[in-house]
Amino acid sequence: MITRIHNESGPKLATVAKPAALSNNEAELALIRRVSLRDRTALRDLYLLYHRRLSRFLMRLTQRQDLAEEVINDTLLVVWNSADRFRGDSRVSTWIVGIAYRRALKSIRRRRSFELVELEATDALVGVDNLQACETQEWIEEALQELPLEQRLCLELAYVLGHSCEEISVITSCPVNTVKTRLYHARRKLSVLLPRLAEGK
Repeated sequence: MITRIHNESGPKLATVAKPAALSNNEAELALIRRVSLRDRTALRDLYLLYHRRLSRFLMRLTQRQDLAEEVINDTLLVVWNSADRFRGDSRVSTWIVGIAYRRALKSIRRRRSFELVELEATDALVGVDNLQACETQEWIEEALQELPLEQRLCLELAYVLGHSCEEISVITSCPVNTVKTRLYHARRKLSVLLPRLAEGK
């Protein structure tokens, strides 16, 4: 947009900056506000926005598509019923993933039959040397299955969904130091387990 400015030295042209585009969180907040007004189209848009990332996260935990879909649907139902109480103290993604996390834990513990599945290893998780020592993903899967559920979930939230320790603290309803401790012990256990498995011991 061009605006003509007049002063003593004559007219000048000035460029007025366009409004900045909404951030992802601002756009999602707008959807949440619409959902709080019982806008079903907004709920559908949230479902489409979150289905893929929640499905990936939940499938890694349960290895069951039906259970993952059940948790996703339960999560969106909670969002539908409580959107008017969301005050924006955290990112929308942190709030929604937190709901999914708690619903998943309830489902897993209720059914008492689940199998954690392979988490893609990264340099940040286990280090280059350990990765090079592993010849197959089976070792990685076996090592991850030996981790306590809480540690495994923290790894998933940090390295798959990309949440910070502070956000994981909100999602899991535990102190930040507890999150850091779980991540530390999980990485330490993997660094011991992976070489042992690679050596066939």
